[in-house]
Amino acid sequence: MTSCPCRFDDRRNDGAHPTTARHLPLRPLWLCRACAAPWPRAPARLTLLREYADDRVALLIHLAGLLHEATTQLYTLNPHDAPEPAQLFARSLGWARSRSTS
Repeated sequence: MTSCPCRFDDRRNDGAHPTTARHLPLRPLWLCRACAAPWPRAPARLTLLREYADDRVALLIHLAGLLHEATTQLYTLNPHDAPEPAQLFARSLGWARSRSTS
């Protein structure tokens, strides 16, 4: 995978954190609107983790819905060249699973 050219410390002119709109998916291609990399990239993931910091289950449910939507749209666009299911899972939902602390 290519790395996202967006910087983690990217700021708007007023010094506030960047808006989530910068890293929303471009549907039905499921690319980042900011950098055209497969969505979600690190900046979008960090935003989602912040937004759902107190409710990991809600984050996983939200991401599962997006995975379903992305799968449907990507396979409708090009059924012969869509990402493999395991790739889509890792990209859309797998990254957000809690890590074992042992």
